[in-house]
Amino acid sequence: EFRRVLFRSMLGGLFPPDSGTITVDGLPTGQAALARMGILSDAHGLYPRLSARENIVYYGRLQGMSREAAEQRAEQLAEMLEMKPLLERRTDGFSQGERMKTSLARALVHDPANIVLDEPTNGLDVLATRSLRDSLRFLRSPEGGGKCIVFSTHIMQEVEQLCDRVIIVAAGRSVAEGSVPELLAAAGESRFEDAFVKLAFSVEAMQGEHA
Repeated sequence: EFRRVLFRSMLGGLFPPDSGTITVDGLPTGQAALARMGILSDAHGLYPRLSARENIVYYGRLQGMSREAAEQRAEQLAEMLEMKPLLERRTDGFSQGERMKTSLARALVHDPANIVLDEPTNGLDVLATRSLRDSLRFLRSPEGGGKCIVFSTHIMQEVEQLCDRVIIVAAGRSVAEGSVPELLAAAGESRFEDAFVKLAFSVEAMQGEHA
């Protein structure tokens, strides 16, 4: 958890990395790079006394959008995410799925080219999870804008169903990279969960032995 929070902070330009560089579409981390990203860390940062619409529009205004443009974008996102009945409701008392949809709409309000998600299905029920998957598939499609979507997850089913390219991180290091079929072949496994365990945790064990 700490590593993920630290990575988001570095991506947002709050902390410099110890080594190397982070760029977004060729831009160093900073305001210009942030404008090209929609970052969703969790669904707990909504303003409870504001409606879903007000939460979305407020973030649009923070991104430099006019109120009219932010209002129009909120309507578009509500249609895309199937959350129109939520728009005028205060977010206090929202279910986890309703909070996630509103948070995702808020992250997308300025139509960023890149979307960064951290455990996006955490705590969601089956229907909410399926709805979120459908939204992400649409967003990465040409019709949805061809977004670059980066997300971290411990749910291997999400990886298999959604990811074009996977990076496996163990003990703070990238230990394997490739498509799901490539990683299955590298591990000599037919189930991705088994491949993940073999590629990630065997490396951790080796590192522990040599520590």
